[in-house]
Amino acid sequence: MPNLDISKAVSSDYTGTVSDVAVASQTIDTVSGSKETAWFNDKWSQQYGLFNSIPNLKSTLILKSIWVLGKGYTTEDPRTKVILEHISGNGKESFEDILFGLDVMRRIGGDSYAEIIRDEKTGTLLNLKQLDPGSMRVIFNPSGRIIRYEQVSKVKKEAKKFEPKDIFHLSNNRLGGSIHGISDIDALKDTITADNESFVDTKKIMHFGARPLTVWKLKTDNAAKINAFVKKINDAKNLGEDMFVPDSEDLLSFEVVQTTPSSAIFQWRDDLRNQFYRNSMLPQIVPGASGGSTESESKTIYLAFERIDAFDQAYIERNIWNQLYLKIKLIPPATLSQDMQNDTGKDGQMLPQPSDTTAGVGR
Repeated sequence: MPNLDISKAVSSDYTGTVSDVAVASQTIDTVSGSKETAWFNDKWSQQYGLFNSIPNLKSTLILKSIWVLGKGYTTEDPRTKVILEHISGNGKESFEDILFGLDVMRRIGGDSYAEIIRDEKTGTLLNLKQLDPGSMRVIFNPSGRIIRYEQVSKVKKEAKKFEPKDIFHLSNNRLGGSIHGISDIDALKDTITADNESFVDTKKIMHFGARPLTVWKLKTDNAAKINAFVKKINDAKNLGEDMFVPDSEDLLSFEVVQTTPSSAIFQWRDDLRNQFYRNSMLPQIVPGASGGSTESESKTIYLAFERIDAFDQAYIERNIWNQLYLKIKLIPPATLSQDMQNDTGKDGQMLPQPSDTTAGVGR
């Protein structure tokens, strides 16, 4: 026998075998030193593809825009009301339809565009036409000001050019002098990919659990006998019936290979879902899921979400005024502010407790 000496044990060295998580560095896209700087969203096709293929992502971005724009708008100016009621887009759209499309598009790709059509004599707004963000190129001067837009034609070689005043342009979270907005999808890509993979894996596991693999051990290699036996088993499975097999020398035994889903798989899916909604800044209570919160927690989360909506609404209102010269007020979603105050009053009629900074004042 070999001489097994415990003192000869050695430890492993995994240095370098497990790589650290690396986050790619990025710089802000700003103007270059040249006379003109052009920007084109070359990731649009991928972003739009993810939007249309990931159900949770699509519903989330659409819900965010519905929450901001879904109750419509008001205006105190009768002229503005008439102008906006006559906006028809492609001929079958309303101003609200166009605004909704532009808001969803800016969340997908970072920027959205619409052609502004005005009366040549009076300058009155006549129409807004949504443009494909994947066809738009924005040109800046060395100072970072937009000097024109170009629509890259899918048919003609020459791009169609627009003056800045002829394009209604919305950006999503444009920061630090960047020449374009930031797509919501880029930051969510890893989470939604992991969630999609997890969904596919769980679907397979659940399917195999319902129709487990059975290993039949037969004492024959006769193809005709094997095929006949396979047909009988398949027929019984499809009908949901039991199978009664006579004692045969051809049949030795069988073994059911059952795949039991681990609780860790479902926990992983829950974690991904929670992370997705947190990162997309949409509370799970909005799409109809509780997210495991109590009623009071859900109300607090909803109340915080109201501030995000108010910010988005104010952004759109400012740009309609700055670019279209029209004053509107987007109607905010229903608020829980008063309800929260009422709950606070019901929960306790106690006098407020002094804080550390005010305790003892006035004594």
